[in-house]
Amino acid sequence: MKTVLTCTVNGIEHTVLADTRDTLLDLLRDRIGLTGTKEGCGNGNCGTCTVLMDGATVNACLILAFEAPGRDIITIEGLSDGGRMHPIQEALVAHGGTQCGFCTPGIVLSAKALLDTNPQPTEADIRHAIAGNLCRCTGYGKIVEAIAAAATTARES
Repeated sequence: MKTVLTCTVNGIEHTVLADTRDTLLDLLRDRIGLTGTKEGCGNGNCGTCTVLMDGATVNACLILAFEAPGRDIITIEGLSDGGRMHPIQEALVAHGGTQCGFCTPGIVLSAKALLDTNPQPTEADIRHAIAGNLCRCTGYGKIVEAIAAAATTARES
């Protein structure tokens, strides 16, 4: 059954026709057209669908679309500033923390949630924050290095 749903994504209010079985991932990709959030597993194990909901990381494949109204949802597309990459994205590029890039949006949002609440994370804090994000390419060393560098840059600016 389809019904009208209004939600705020990346600061913009969207009114869409959603099915009762739609996930937040379906809503973002298929109804709103934001394809930066990826589907890797569909069961919450890989973290490629990570978005921020009210500042906390959630797996968009596990959240029903009908949980979105009244919540502040941020996707990877919502992090750019006038077309400029977010500092976490810039750090990942500068430190070689991306390879295929499929997991990168989820990792960036997990890192953002961490740095928003802990501007001076330890390596253990960073590893814990991205533990729900599976990366098959990098081995995580460069990702952790990049997030630490982004934290340092943020503190210095």
